[in-house]
Amino acid sequence: MKEITITTQFKVFDSIQDLPNDIQELMTQAVEVRKNAYAPYSKFRVGVAIVLDNGKTVLGSNQENAAYPSGLCAERVAIFYAGAVYPEAKILKMAITAASDSNQTTAPIPPCGSCRQSIAEYEIKQETPIEIYFMGEIGAIYKSESLKNLLPFMFDKKFL
Repeated sequence: MKEITITTQFKVFDSIQDLPNDIQELMTQAVEVRKNAYAPYSKFRVGVAIVLDNGKTVLGSNQENAAYPSGLCAERVAIFYAGAVYPEAKILKMAITAASDSNQTTAPIPPCGSCRQSIAEYEIKQETPIEIYFMGEIGAIYKSESLKNLLPFMFDKKFL
């Protein structure tokens, strides 16, 4: 038997004001689109803003459904929209923010497992990493240089 050690690295910004200007704007857009979330069941609203290499910004918010799991997370709403409308564009950066109707979220909220797998698919497809910034409603923002930090053992087409 042998052991392996996996190390991940994130940058931490104390607040939106500490982010670079372009990322402040991206996160502000994610906060605004979070208000459009349809979350009558979980009361947990997520907003995402994605910057593409063609200069376009794509937004998404979670959309729930009484027939679980028919709803869709904000990250996948935005990624799938970008893939459908701009199929040749690469995703450069992604800003994610989440807030609960029940209590204030102060810890950074990362993408769920299904969203991590979807982000991985696009990162692999485009052969370039995607910068991911994520936060709660307020407080610190974590930056990952690649989805690989969040999902080090990615499942992809080479396993099929």
